[in-house]
Amino acid sequence: MSKQYSNFVFFFVAVVLLTGCSGGSKFRIPEPLPDDQKPIPLPEAKTINIAGDWIEKQLTYQIEQSFDLSRQFRNLFGKQKQAMNVDAFGEVKNSSWFTNRNHLYPMAIAEVARGPNRSAGPDTENTWTIYHAKAEGVTPGFRIIDSKNDRYVIKFEPMGYVELGSGAEVVSAKLFYAAGYNVPEYFAIYFDPKILKLGENVELTDEKGRERFMNQDDLNQIMKRVEVLENGKIRVSASKLIDGKGLFVPFKYKGTRKDDPNDIIPHQHRRELRGLRVIAAWLNHFDTKDNNSMDVYTNEGYVKHYLLDFGSTLGSAAMGPITPEVGHQNGFDPHQILLNTLSLGLYVKEWEKSWDIPYPSIGHFISKNFKPEKYKFLIPNPAFENMTDLDGYWAAKIVMSFTDEQLAAVVKEGNYSNRQATSYLVKILAERRNIIGRYWFNKIAPLDRFEILNDGSGQNLCFKDLAITTGLVSSESAQYRHSLRNGNIFLVQTDQVDQSTCIALPSQAVTSNGTEEKGSSKNDYWEMTLQLQRNSSGPWSKWVKIYLDLDSTTSRFQLVGIRRQD
Repeated sequence: MSKQYSNFVFFFVAVVLLTGCSGGSKFRIPEPLPDDQKPIPLPEAKTINIAGDWIEKQLTYQIEQSFDLSRQFRNLFGKQKQAMNVDAFGEVKNSSWFTNRNHLYPMAIAEVARGPNRSAGPDTENTWTIYHAKAEGVTPGFRIIDSKNDRYVIKFEPMGYVELGSGAEVVSAKLFYAAGYNVPEYFAIYFDPKILKLGENVELTDEKGRERFMNQDDLNQIMKRVEVLENGKIRVSASKLIDGKGLFVPFKYKGTRKDDPNDIIPHQHRRELRGLRVIAAWLNHFDTKDNNSMDVYTNEGYVKHYLLDFGSTLGSAAMGPITPEVGHQNGFDPHQILLNTLSLGLYVKEWEKSWDIPYPSIGHFISKNFKPEKYKFLIPNPAFENMTDLDGYWAAKIVMSFTDEQLAAVVKEGNYSNRQATSYLVKILAERRNIIGRYWFNKIAPLDRFEILNDGSGQNLCFKDLAITTGLVSSESAQYRHSLRNGNIFLVQTDQVDQSTCIALPSQAVTSNGTEEKGSSKNDYWEMTLQLQRNSSGPWSKWVKIYLDLDSTTSRFQLVGIRRQD
């Protein structure tokens, strides 16, 4: 190794280690992000080529990452680039991408069940006029206008699996909405095929990929591939078209829209898109490609970002039940190909042994062998690959915010005919939720929901241990220790161990020699370091630092921010 190269390596490692030691640096409140819902000119509607996107994600992007030395060194030393759109408390501001809902503001059962829906769905008693059709693929679909002049995308169920796709779309859409994402309205409904009417000049992409106008014979042929129930009706998923003035194209999980002045945070560095990896794994949403998203130029004149197309979630793969490799390997997975080649196909993976379909309406959706940290998607996602432990913890808080009662209310909206199937789906959602919670709450100390309370005798910093409040662990063996400092101002209670989740704050600031201190220097916040221990012999968790500002006039503390050790 040359001397120049050795010096470079030494210098680079030193810089990484020095800049990585941020635990002792002063806390600064980040500047608030500008409003991203300001009116802008209509951006250009650019579509995404599915084949080109696949090549970019599977090959081009992977090669780029391999040669990104700064990224490789950050990963090597556990100093990944953190999300760029979080506030002083590690939360995400409401924006055109995300709205804080259930995890910060618990939703009523009726709210969670309603989800994004603001209408009753399409009118099934009167004519549906088809104005666009999709005939290619296993599951055909239409775009229709109902008697109320509302527009919907209608997707039919795969033969032999009535309720599978529509149930998955409705349930997943409502859960993604309650988690905070923008999604269309979805409905699982039954209709009489007699109300279908072919409109004029309906464009059709047929099974051979040709674009032409549709005729009545085409409609008849499509309907022969649709399962009709004994009562003569057909079950479909109906998603209401998003209202807006234009655009209606996918967004990318990397970079920004250059023609949107509001879009200033690279998408791969947005916490809500990174954390989506955890939430998508929970719901088995393995097909998170760019084309299952949409940018819409709203009536208010800004771009709003949506997730859509949830037919490939839970136990559904849109064309039928999910196959066993989903979640365990990418669509093209060189690692798995190599393992299969070296073992001559004789090595049977654990997840290949547990593939079953207990209910056709649910498909293959299980909690056995579910490892959220190892979940793989159909194609790599740049935002997911940039996810840090802090992003994962943020997302896990969202997943764990859903109660069993909320899950049951959402699943009921899937309109499943089999009560046992309904109960099964609730059970698996809850089990996968808890697996996510246990994993991430062990990685990052789940001490959260900090607030300052006054019990009459003084101020207290109170918090919740999310592993306890969500029922993952018992409170009996948990204990906490803390220290409090402000520059050269120290409190006598250093590393005090207690089982209480409320810590008494001092009535006045005290210096190291015990004299009263009248305030402190600008930006020198009080810093409380907090850790937890699950049992007396177990290790102490990573730290959480809580920053407080002390008003020297009123002697009242105020929360200003949080840092977490990752």
